Amino acid sequence: MHDIGKNIVGVVLACNGYDVVDLGVMVPCDTILQTAIDERAELVGLSGLITPSLDEMTFVAKEMERRGFRIPLLIGGATTSRQHTAVKIAPEYGETTVHVLDASRVIDVVSSLRSDDRRPSFERENRELQQKLREQYSARHERPLLSYEAAIANGLAIDWSREQLAVPAFTGRRVLADVPLREIVPYIDWTFFFAAWELKGRFPAILDHPRYGKAARELYSNARALLDRIVGEKLLTARGVYGFWPAASERDDIIIYSDRRRSGELTRFNMLRQQETMAAGQRNLSLADYIAPVDIQHDGRGDHLGAFAVTAGLGADDVVGGFERDHDDYSAIVVKALADRLVEAFAAYLHQIARRECGIDQPATADDIAAERHRGIRPAFGYPACPDHSEKFKLFDLLRAEEIGITLTEHAAMIPAASVSGLYFANPRARYFTVGRIGEDQIASYARRKGQSIEQAQRWLAPNLAYEPARC
Repeated sequence: MHDIGKNIVGVVLACNGYDVVDLGVMVPCDTILQTAIDERAELVGLSGLITPSLDEMTFVAKEMERRGFRIPLLIGGATTSRQHTAVKIAPEYGETTVHVLDASRVIDVVSSLRSDDRRPSFERENRELQQKLREQYSARHERPLLSYEAAIANGLAIDWSREQLAVPAFTGRRVLADVPLREIVPYIDWTFFFAAWELKGRFPAILDHPRYGKAARELYSNARALLDRIVGEKLLTARGVYGFWPAASERDDIIIYSDRRRSGELTRFNMLRQQETMAAGQRNLSLADYIAPVDIQHDGRGDHLGAFAVTAGLGADDVVGGFERDHDDYSAIVVKALADRLVEAFAAYLHQIARRECGIDQPATADDIAAERHRGIRPAFGYPACPDHSEKFKLFDLLRAEEIGITLTEHAAMIPAASVSGLYFANPRARYFTVGRIGEDQIASYARRKGQSIEQAQRWLAPNLAYEPARC
């Protein structure tokens, strides 16, 4: 769905004399493999952003083996890793499968695989590394987990009778139909813009970096000029929807009520809990821990949960298409990268509004906001604290996000790509964490709570499983 990294890799390869057939995004396996045959491709590359794409990559590898392919397979993208490639993808394909960390490595990988002299040693080192990673993975997965019930018992302990619950100024949803981009621009965190181009270092120090400084300054100058044009000509549209609802936790579920009287259940978000054994004094966290339980009322008040969805990608396809028709791939990629930064800035901007409306906002500089040095968190489904992307379907129904132009694919990828969604937690103890490995007992409970089969839950949470699911 998200193709900035893929496009950069394609440009790097093309600039080094390679012919690249770019099939775009959301491409079916059959199309990829038939094109590889028709074009007599020497390599196939797959890129993925969200965790459901990891399963699809494994499926492509299986199909390449079944159909008798004998060319290398390259794996890259934000959710991929050397370990996942070694453990899940490479064993399904008899030929060389390589994880390519970023675009700066792709030329070395491709040239090594196409060199009669270098290929044998490259493939041998790749196989040895992947075997080592599989052994490390196996050893890690042999470490016992707590039982799910023991993990719940070791959850965050809060004395809710003393807790000052945040009370939002309104309940329900509000729409921001067309936020002026100039209001969002000050919230841009430029460090991540440079990271997309594999220029690593904090902004603005990166502009004077002894190795990257010249390239960073040139990129920044071009990006600022293009951003000024986008803002001045209103080439992109920023829209958002957010709101607050009465809420309560029930074990690892968060119940959303339809009104302040809590007379009817609107929906419930199913959360996951850390299940690994923690160091002494550390808790096994779930996001549900940050919401007051159903049997707790404090001074007659209950707790609340916030939710949001924002986009700055409306209009991006037209702008990108214009540059691509002019064969200006560089500017097309810059536009996509700027749209990404703008929507993240929009999310930070809106979170500040939401905190203010909950009465928990403290004076903060732009750096404080970028570093999230404030009370309250905004975790997104698909990320470490709530890794199941499928919960986004409930979130979008709650927010009616389609009304502002944001939709979900069947794999829960957001369209436009430059979109962000998530939840607001106001509890002062709320912090980000990683759920990590989970056991069969938690998966069984989770599937039951979601009304899914265990197989469905396992597919959405494949990277988090501490066990190998039974194969049909």
